[in-house]
Amino acid sequence: MAGRRYWLVKSEPSAFSWADLLKSPHRTAEWDGVRNFQARNLLKNEMKVGDGVFFYHSSIPQPAIVGTAVVVREGYPDHTAWDPKSAHYDPKSTREKPVWYMVDIRAEAELPYPVTLETIKRTPGLEEMVLLHRSRLSVQPVTEAEWNIIVALGKKGA
Repeated sequence: MAGRRYWLVKSEPSAFSWADLLKSPHRTAEWDGVRNFQARNLLKNEMKVGDGVFFYHSSIPQPAIVGTAVVVREGYPDHTAWDPKSAHYDPKSTREKPVWYMVDIRAEAELPYPVTLETIKRTPGLEEMVLLHRSRLSVQPVTEAEWNIIVALGKKGA
């Protein structure tokens, strides 16, 4: 059995913020609305219960990792794709043949010091992070070494 893996999920705070996750019942929410096949495959096949998740605020003046979460439910069909009233509706996805998947995440800890994109760019050991290689993926793998460096930065500040 493989050990714990690590991920980064991006969200625009205006769409769903860290504060929104904290306010969710049991600090848990569906990570829905992902409409990229590579990210979908990670949600569907790779993310497992117990995996660590960085919550990254994107599309703001100072993008940053603001907290840690944990996967509490593995990939399952994203029902928002079936709802014509949803912003995430996709008529190609059906209950019988779902196209899109999601996981559930639960907030663990807010980082006392958000780790900004600028800090990540200048921190030794983070040079190979997927985030830094122009990846627009909203779900990305993170190595255990990268996880440990960022958690340490978030506890003490950069």
